[in-house]
Amino acid sequence: MFRTLTTAAALTMSLSLPALAQTQDDAAFGERVRAYLMANPEVIMEAVGVLQQREDAAAAQADQDMLVSQTDALLNDGFSWVGGNPDGDITVVEFMDYRCGYCKKAYPEVESLLSTDGNIRFIVKEFPILGEQSVLGSQFAIAAHMIGGDDAYEAVHETLMNYNGEITAESLSRLADSLDMDGEAIIAKMSDPEVARRITANRALGQALDISGTPTFVIQDQMVRGYVPVDQMQQLVDQLRG
Repeated sequence: MFRTLTTAAALTMSLSLPALAQTQDDAAFGERVRAYLMANPEVIMEAVGVLQQREDAAAAQADQDMLVSQTDALLNDGFSWVGGNPDGDITVVEFMDYRCGYCKKAYPEVESLLSTDGNIRFIVKEFPILGEQSVLGSQFAIAAHMIGGDDAYEAVHETLMNYNGEITAESLSRLADSLDMDGEAIIAKMSDPEVARRITANRALGQALDISGTPTFVIQDQMVRGYVPVDQMQQLVDQLRG
């Protein structure tokens, strides 16, 4: 019996020794790594930078894949207002909200881009996400578009982007009067189911593209989330042109 136990114990020990040696090696390796990183902390930042680059590249690729899947809805929905040069070689699409401060900040930047670069097709997507006043503004702009055409929409869009007061039925009526438009007809048109359908379609498109904030720009196959100064937008346009 004694010999049997001794043999079993020896076998157990022989099996445990490699595991013990591996544990000791791992601990020693860990200490060497720790010592190296403590002596060279900049390596950590380099690794973080590489990781960030990989994550950014993956996010950009995901955006491009989503954009490809929604090309027709983005560029040819049949109802969104098209400005700039309709035959331009670069298309810029903006998802915007009339209550969005950064949209208002971006507005003159976009206008500057369109005026200095005469070869950009610009599409506006009404994307009211900041409450009831946002919805009222979009309904009014869409209704004006349906009644008065592109010129009416452009005038209303410009006015609302530069307007900083409360958006109500009364203020919209005054806005229409200031533009020599039939405010009563436009406000009545706001309840047309087609107005709601267009807003719903834009929201569905935004959801499909993982857009949760405004402004969001789609420039060809690039997604730009948030306010961007005009010089950076022009730089991106130039890069896309090659």
